[in-house]
Amino acid sequence: MDVRWERLTGPELKALAGRGALPVLPIGSLEQHGPHLPVWTDSFIAHALSVEAAKLATDVPAIVLPPLWTGLSEHHLPFGGTITLDHATLHAVLRCVVRSLQAQGFTRLLIVNGHGGNIDPLNVSVRELAHEFGMPVVVTTWPNVAPVEIAKALTTQPGIMHACEGETALWLALDPGQVRHDKIEEAAGGNAGVQAPAGFSRFYSFAERAPRTGVKGDPRAATAEKGQAMIAAIATNLARAMRDPVLWSKPEKVWQA
Repeated sequence: MDVRWERLTGPELKALAGRGALPVLPIGSLEQHGPHLPVWTDSFIAHALSVEAAKLATDVPAIVLPPLWTGLSEHHLPFGGTITLDHATLHAVLRCVVRSLQAQGFTRLLIVNGHGGNIDPLNVSVRELAHEFGMPVVVTTWPNVAPVEIAKALTTQPGIMHACEGETALWLALDPGQVRHDKIEEAAGGNAGVQAPAGFSRFYSFAERAPRTGVKGDPRAATAEKGQAMIAAIATNLARAMRDPVLWSKPEKVWQA
């Protein structure tokens, strides 16, 4: 079975709804990723990882929607190439997706996020959507799916940063032709910027957080082999979550007396 929603027909998808299939919505961003990676990095990677996981979870079955290609990325605007939503618009789009799925007989949704700026708004949105539609809407951000395995695969950083060793390695494994190899050296080093003290939160643009090229981390250490190791681990753990009954129980109707 093809696991990509856009490649299937209406009757095929209606039949999958009748089988209790799990729709998966990847979400990322359209934003700068330094001089060496394309601006659709977060959307592309979230979709690719979701597809790999769905291939492992055909017994669920899982079916992957086209990625929602823009999120909350206003902090990247100073570097160019960025299209962003605001939180109200993002929530409204997600609400329409859930409403559409429910109208066709689907009873749950997994959102796989690939962009750090989406984490807080998505956590709020899935809570509100669960209340409104009475169905489990679950979100995860893929670096959190396999943090131990990701840390083992990388050599210059403990986890995913931005246009870094990790994201560059994933591109090298998935589609190396989209990496500007001659710009990797330019992207590395000298990007230290400000960050809020531990326990505090405030807005900083990426021009403040990574002022030279908008890159956090060192992409020079990236290899396709590291990317392949991360893909395998993340897909395995995502597929496990797709099968986890704890995640997919019906939400309690707390707003009813």
